[in-house]
Amino acid sequence: MPQEDELELLSIRQLKLVAEAQPQPYRIRVQVDVNAEKETAQGKPYREVKLVDGADSLVWRVFDGNPAFAAVVALKPGKWIELSAQWVDTGKFGLDPKNATLRFLEDDEVQALLGGDELTRERQQADYADITSFIGEIADPRLRGLGKLFLEVHGERFRRAAAARDYHHARRGGLVEHVSQMMRSAVKICEAYPSLNRDLLVAGVLFHDCGKLWENNYGETSFTMPYSLHGEMVGHIALGLELVNKLWRQLMETEESKAWAIIDPSNELVRVHLLHLIGSHHGEMQFGSPVLPRTPEAIVLHHVDNIDAKLEMFRRGYDSSREIGTGIFERVRPLPANLVLPLPRLAPEEGPTKGEAEGAAPQA
Repeated sequence: MPQEDELELLSIRQLKLVAEAQPQPYRIRVQVDVNAEKETAQGKPYREVKLVDGADSLVWRVFDGNPAFAAVVALKPGKWIELSAQWVDTGKFGLDPKNATLRFLEDDEVQALLGGDELTRERQQADYADITSFIGEIADPRLRGLGKLFLEVHGERFRRAAAARDYHHARRGGLVEHVSQMMRSAVKICEAYPSLNRDLLVAGVLFHDCGKLWENNYGETSFTMPYSLHGEMVGHIALGLELVNKLWRQLMETEESKAWAIIDPSNELVRVHLLHLIGSHHGEMQFGSPVLPRTPEAIVLHHVDNIDAKLEMFRRGYDSSREIGTGIFERVRPLPANLVLPLPRLAPEEGPTKGEAEGAAPQA
């Protein structure tokens, strides 16, 4: 195998895409998320190591006969490493690094990795800019002011949060990606249904998962998502309701808010409708919502949230699931069945000129 520093450096997502098609040695830079001691059915020890970077994760199973076993046993969660190996797709267990060597990353390498790969970094920067723009376009000064206050106070934490722990946008910055796409969808739906309150819906999208800043967040210098007492015992919906109420009180103490006392609809009615969107966005009580959607904006928010989550699951499945038949991929939970590649869009052809369409003879 070539020297480690001569190998192509890939992200985990890139590795998953190319390792099967181009089986050759690669290196990845990752953080150790979990290092669990396991036993085979024969009682032999092995380690199950979850490795993460800014956009994806993989599990490395290291058995006691592996030359790297002793070094892996000593790996502590939170450590940053470069792993160089010949990557083999084992099918059932995914990618397996053969003849692996590892080294710990230097501080400057860690900082570069925390910034994310170039594609992810550029996408999330564009998504955050879209969110800021949509909030700035809100006509209702109370909802616009609340959104701006949230971004001012919690923007950095928002940029780090994931939209979920496992199923969708489960990565550093994933909540920004989820919220921005939901906003774009919500705005288009408002164009189709102009009776909807666009200001309320955009604000509802921003705040619907804001409790995940505490339930699904990452440390400032980490790709691992710790469990928090508040996230476990209160949950993101209740945390979101509490956060919005706190920000609302701060907003109503500003000098600007004095002019809002005579606005119709009233301040209190706006606040209650926004809280309703947060509380009902899971759609059903069995899925964690304390109240069912009772307004058009609430039902739209619920479905936009669900659509974006499900489409992200499809995207992730096409990228990383095992192909078990031509165009058929293993099921991605919680989707109900195996995935099938979508029908390609028909490429547009050059149509007839207006004259030809009306029966006129084409020009020579």
